[in-house]
Amino acid sequence: MSMRSDRSMDNMTFNRRQKSTQMRFKSNLLKKFQCLYDGTAKQGNPTLLNEIYTELYITESESGEINNEHEVRQIETQSRTAATEDTPIKCTDIFRPLLGQDKPIRTVLTKGVAGIGKTVSVQKFIVDWAEGKENQDVQLIFPVPFRELNLMKDKTLRLSDLLHVFFPETKEMEISRDEYKVLFIFDGLDECRLSLNFKSKVKLCDISESASVDELLMNLIEGNLLPSALIWITSRPAAADLVPSECVHRVTEVRGFNEPQKEEYFRKRISDQSLANTIITHLKSSRSLHIMCHIPVFCWISATVLEEMLSEAERGEIPKTLTQMYTHFLIIQTNIKHKDYKKRVKDEDMILKLGKLAFQQLVKANLIFYEEDLRECGIDETEASVYSGLCTQIFREELGLYQGKVFCFVHLSIQEHLAALYAHIYFTNENINVFDTTIQSFFTRILNQMKYHSLSELHQRAVNKAFKSKNGHLDLFLRFLLGLSLESNQTLLRELLTQTGSCSYNKEETVQNIKQKIRKNRSPERSINLFHCLNELGDDSLMQEIQHYLTSGEIGETQLSSSQWSALVYVLLTSEQKMDVFDLKPFIGAQNTADEVIQKLLSVVKESRSVQELDLSLNKVGDSGVKQLSDLLKDPHCKLEKLRELTLSWNKVGDSGVEQLSDLLQDPHCKLEKLRELSLSENKVGDSGVKQLSDLLQDPHCKLEKLW
Repeated sequence: MSMRSDRSMDNMTFNRRQKSTQMRFKSNLLKKFQCLYDGTAKQGNPTLLNEIYTELYITESESGEINNEHEVRQIETQSRTAATEDTPIKCTDIFRPLLGQDKPIRTVLTKGVAGIGKTVSVQKFIVDWAEGKENQDVQLIFPVPFRELNLMKDKTLRLSDLLHVFFPETKEMEISRDEYKVLFIFDGLDECRLSLNFKSKVKLCDISESASVDELLMNLIEGNLLPSALIWITSRPAAADLVPSECVHRVTEVRGFNEPQKEEYFRKRISDQSLANTIITHLKSSRSLHIMCHIPVFCWISATVLEEMLSEAERGEIPKTLTQMYTHFLIIQTNIKHKDYKKRVKDEDMILKLGKLAFQQLVKANLIFYEEDLRECGIDETEASVYSGLCTQIFREELGLYQGKVFCFVHLSIQEHLAALYAHIYFTNENINVFDTTIQSFFTRILNQMKYHSLSELHQRAVNKAFKSKNGHLDLFLRFLLGLSLESNQTLLRELLTQTGSCSYNKEETVQNIKQKIRKNRSPERSINLFHCLNELGDDSLMQEIQHYLTSGEIGETQLSSSQWSALVYVLLTSEQKMDVFDLKPFIGAQNTADEVIQKLLSVVKESRSVQELDLSLNKVGDSGVKQLSDLLKDPHCKLEKLRELTLSWNKVGDSGVEQLSDLLQDPHCKLEKLRELSLSENKVGDSGVKQLSDLLQDPHCKLEKLW
């Protein structure tokens, strides 16, 4: 009895010690995450997260499929998507099944573009847990960013050793299979530099086994190690498929701020409510700025600039374009001096060094950098960490749990703006095209410099480079580069730089080059960024032409040129109107066949929720039009939820078209509600087509109502 009593006392002492360690662990996490720096580095003035936090719009997504579009393009797409048919999820509920879902959720992948609020969502989840408000069935949360795991990629160690490095308190805990319900949060999959080979045959089941960091991580995600542990991974869309879909039980998407949340943010951020209302009104007046306000970091940038400009008695022109907004922001940050700041480097020298770093890393598609990257651009990392507002609110150093140093710009768009500024200044001051410096020898560059006569040549080169990029990663850089050439922005640059240089420049030449590019391009969707570029340059002539045809109702009777089709797509995709229901009929007429309209407006249809009844009778839709429709309605990325009715009578459909239709109507993912009527009386269908139709009509799920 005495021995049992002693063991009981030992267990009680052990349990108390474990509970005390747990409480200390929670307290330490709360101290680390309870403050929000609102885009600034930790040298800035912290704000309690719960005082300024604005709920983000998060939805359940169908898959973690890769999306290579430029992230601003993705934001533009989301800004037109109505929320009525989405499934919203609160950040605190991501591991809880929705109504009607009965399977437990172990691994969640949350995707979202840079600066949209993924990391802040993680922060809010941890704070609510540490304060005892939410998810109290979880005993321990281990947040480990990929950018810090990268610094340990060559280490071989046990899982417990890895946790000891990041969380010293765990030395006093026994992290076993059943002792604790734990959550691992791996933030920033897109920044991962580990070799995540999920086909590896290395299988770890014991937490005492030693392995490489990437092997430990993969076995945690796969559920071999600590199968009862919850896993939360965040990623930008371009890297979302690095984790196999079979390892993920739920995919969510952080969509940033919806319309009410945008306004809520500014009213929380700005104490003067009259000023907050003025700022909201101004941002709504510019479509390009208002779209960007879906990104919380951009809201912070806008609030920083507009609060200062609109509260001054005498002020300059209020920013209406992205280039103006970001240039004003750079000026404001340059004037901020940190308490430890000693002016050993001129402001403009640091701007150009950061610009060089921004450009070099943008070309490589890197968002995070290390000490060697800074040294290559002549930046002293000690000086950078305390330099000024540039390095505390634009460029920041992070000392992680592992004490490794990583560097990044506060947001990708800031990196793109600085890269464009560097390209512009380097050309006007040194007559050097930055695109030459990345690929050509010194002697070749010398020869090329002799050929440069106008800034338009740099612009044309940049347009070509951006246009060739498959994922559009230079699109926003191009918009900034062109915007910086305007006289109004040149005036702003003179506040930043004493020597801005000068060179000949004919804006109209750049405008015509862009319009020619639009004319030659067969994909109106890919031309969208070029219209944004024209907007930055203050040219809206093509859009005005299209607006005239739209308001007059003559669009179907007007033979549009290729550039006018592209302008039409741009106008439709950037309109204020939500793309709930889209009607193709007004665009089909004597001058525009159904085949052509479907082909040209396919990107608009893809981003609509549904399309009204589409009666293509007498419109001479041929096999190419049927193929376009078929590909669209089976595309998993297409946002179109349904095509309510399709009528195809008196068309020129052959065997190929019938085969496409047959495959479409039997596809389980088909978004066509019903094919109301199919007439073959004027069509050229042979034996092959008849066989396809026969098989189709015997299918019990066939959506064809009438065949004649």
